[in-house]
Amino acid sequence: MFENLSERLQDVFRRLRKQGVLRESDVNEVLREIRMALLEADVHYKVVKDFTARVRERAVGAEVARALSPAQQVIKIVHEELVATLGEPGRLEFKGAAPYVLMLVGLQGSGKTTTVAKLARYLKATGHLPLMVAADTYRPAAVTQLEVLGRQLQLPVYSEGTQADPPDICARSVQEARRRGYDTVVLDTAGRLQIDEGMMAELEAIVRRVQPVEVLLVADAMTGQEAVHIAEGFHQRLRLSGLILTKVDGDARGGAAISMRAVTGVPIKFLGVGEKADGLELFHPDRLASRILGMGDVLTLIERAEAAFDQEQARKLEEKIRRAEFDLEDFLEQLRQMRKVGSVDQILAMVPGAGRLAGAVDSREAERQLRRWEAIVLSMTPAERQNPRLMNGSRKRRVARGSGTEVQEVNLLLSQFRQMQRMMKQIGRPTHGRRGLFNLFG
Repeated sequence: MFENLSERLQDVFRRLRKQGVLRESDVNEVLREIRMALLEADVHYKVVKDFTARVRERAVGAEVARALSPAQQVIKIVHEELVATLGEPGRLEFKGAAPYVLMLVGLQGSGKTTTVAKLARYLKATGHLPLMVAADTYRPAAVTQLEVLGRQLQLPVYSEGTQADPPDICARSVQEARRRGYDTVVLDTAGRLQIDEGMMAELEAIVRRVQPVEVLLVADAMTGQEAVHIAEGFHQRLRLSGLILTKVDGDARGGAAISMRAVTGVPIKFLGVGEKADGLELFHPDRLASRILGMGDVLTLIERAEAAFDQEQARKLEEKIRRAEFDLEDFLEQLRQMRKVGSVDQILAMVPGAGRLAGAVDSREAERQLRRWEAIVLSMTPAERQNPRLMNGSRKRRVARGSGTEVQEVNLLLSQFRQMQRMMKQIGRPTHGRRGLFNLFG
């Protein structure tokens, strides 16, 4: 989403690093480039004006003049001011007695119903007992969709169909949650194609009836500055407590994410990434700022990896590496685990210094290659996976036919696997562990 903005800012910083001494005219030139990059990324012009004014005030001041590396200091200032613009880290506020009601609002097409399921899954993973409520009675598919998601995620759904009054559904769902011991209630309310009086009156009635601890606007980040106007409209009537930006992994220019917090004063609490149920990230302004500036986001990458990788499997894999017994069964499992972490371009965007590679790599082709590799390994017998040396010409032809690939692709996979095996042996050697790791990472 921030690819174009990130590339523009990195180009500016590369030119900046070449200058040993910064004059005020240099700072002005840099700020002009940053201003253009932000405006082209669809950041609100008032936000751009305030942001560049704050950066300029600090960049021409004493803190840069005294710095050993003025260029690095300016980059640090830009990062800090971008974090300040994005606001506080996302967190949910639970006040009073349970059950705590979280009310999600938004326009049709913003991904609200899917986000309800993602949020409930997040709450369950953090120790809560959530109850999802199908209160969007104007769109029958929304009720069915939430019930299907509930079955898939093994999460309870309270539904009264499409005939009951939404405020009554919400009030009764809270009573049901209290009776059955659920500590959080997540409301999926109705959306419209645009904000209208009837919609707002109904949402206000729900707020009066259930007194939610959080009123969260689900906004499609790909709508650009229109998302900012939508947030202002909802905030005037409902007093929003937070924002959830969806589709931030899309190809939008990203300005809405930077503008919404500054323009509305409403904090961003979550970012929605992809359609999968685990595609909801707690908002961290410092991590997003680092990603925008091409500095990567190692912490989020680590958290995703920890969530995707099974600890017991990791322990067994470590033992096999130490014994130099890493085989194609393990290779297949690692491919599957890696795909759970995210797409190739998402992973590259989080690795410091690899952001530019994300644009250079054809992520769709990379994903297809991973699927082809998986098909090749699955077409082998258990004995062949455990001992790839058995793969002679006839076996390779059989595997190629079974996986819908060519023999050359089977040879390429086996060649790369042998290289990986050699690196695993180096890592597994007690006296050469550090050297093996350095070789692995180049």
